[in-house]
Amino acid sequence: MYTRKNQRDLTASEKRRLVNALLELKRSGRYDAFVRMHGEYVVSDAEDEVRAAHMTPSFFPWHRRFLLDFEKALQQVDSGVSIPYWDWTRDRSTKSSLWADDLLGGNGRFGDDQVMTGPFAHSNGNWPIRVDITEGVYLTRDLGRRSNPLELPTRADVDAALGDPVYDAAPWDSTVATGFRNTLEGWSVGGERWRNHNRVHRWVGGLMLRAASPNDPVFWLHHAYCDLLWDRWQRAHRGSGYLPVEPLPASDPQHGRVFSLDEPMPPWDVRPSELLDHRRWYRYA
Repeated sequence: MYTRKNQRDLTASEKRRLVNALLELKRSGRYDAFVRMHGEYVVSDAEDEVRAAHMTPSFFPWHRRFLLDFEKALQQVDSGVSIPYWDWTRDRSTKSSLWADDLLGGNGRFGDDQVMTGPFAHSNGNWPIRVDITEGVYLTRDLGRRSNPLELPTRADVDAALGDPVYDAAPWDSTVATGFRNTLEGWSVGGERWRNHNRVHRWVGGLMLRAASPNDPVFWLHHAYCDLLWDRWQRAHRGSGYLPVEPLPASDPQHGRVFSLDEPMPPWDVRPSELLDHRRWYRYA
C-alpha cells in the first residue's frame, strides 16, 4: 500500500525523485512503450473495433490498470515514487505549482509551442518525442489555449458528474446523454462538448491533444485525478456500480465492442470487476 498525493503537497525531494524516475524510464525506452500502448487503444465510435480505453464504459478501469502498470515501472526505478494527482478544479493557473521548473516545466513558447523550461524541455536532451511525431521532436503545450482562451473545468462541472447515480448507459459511447462515465470523460453531454477530462486535455494543448498524449508527463497526474473522482463517485453511490453488468446481446450495435463487468479488457485480459477497488494497491491523500 502506498499513497498518491496532490501534486501541490509534494516535497522538494518527492518532486526530484519523481522527475528522476520519469527521466530514467524515458532513457531506457520503457516510457515510450506506454505512449504507444495508449495510442493503440484510442478508438473512436466510428471505428469498427473494440473500444477499451475511450468513449466506452471501461474508460475508468482501463486507465486504472494503465496507471498501475506505469506506476510499477516508476517504482522499479525508485520504490518510493508514486503518481501524484492534479486537481484541476483548484490549481487552475498557468502559474500553478505543477508548471514550475522543479516539476513539469511551463508553457510552450509562442510560435511552435515548444516547452523551454523544466526537466522535460528539449534543450536538456532528456525528453525527445519519438511517438506520434508530426511537427517536431520536442514537448509542446499551449496552456489555456492562447489564441482562443479556454478555462479548466470547475468544481461545479465535477459535481454535476459526481451527482449522477448511474455509471453509464446505452449506447455506451461518446454520445450518451447521461451517466457519470461520459459526463466525466467529457464528450457530448447535454449539447455541450469537451467537458471535464476532455477539456483538460484541450486546455493543456500541444501533445496532450493527440492519442499519444502520455508524451506529456502531465497525462499521469491528470488521469490520477480522474481515477480519484471515480473513487469519489463510488463512495457517493454505493448502491450503484459499473455498467453494463452483462455482455451485450448480439443484436446490440455495441456487441463485442465494449466491455461488461466480467469481460476481459485488452491488452491484459483483466476484467473491470478486478479493478473496482484501488485500496489493495494505493490510497489517496
